[in-house]
Amino acid sequence: MALISKLFKGDRIFERCLVNDGGHITPGSKGFHVAKIQDALMKLEGVFPSRAERDVAFYGPTTAKAVLSYKTKRRIINTTYQHAPDNIVGKMTIKAMDAEMAVYESRQRLVN
Repeated sequence: MALISKLFKGDRIFERCLVNDGGHITPGSKGFHVAKIQDALMKLEGVFPSRAERDVAFYGPTTAKAVLSYKTKRRIINTTYQHAPDNIVGKMTIKAMDAEMAVYESRQRLVN
């Protein structure tokens, strides 16, 4: 399965995250991919990681808290080994975030 949103589609880091446990994006990560996650969280969840984290695209405590909020509200839990959501962007999270972003993007096209 491929990613479909403009934000995540074609990005090798997210494509890897979608299919490989070793591709999970975790607190402490830094880079353009983190900025994309932060952007999605602001648009989809209405939560804003700290300006300091956004300025350097750092997956710090406020980004981790926003990811946890996103996953908690959507009940994104791998029940084979979890009892509660975590703050990691893995297969299930990127799949859900990508699908939701695609809907968000299509609505934005209709408005503009």
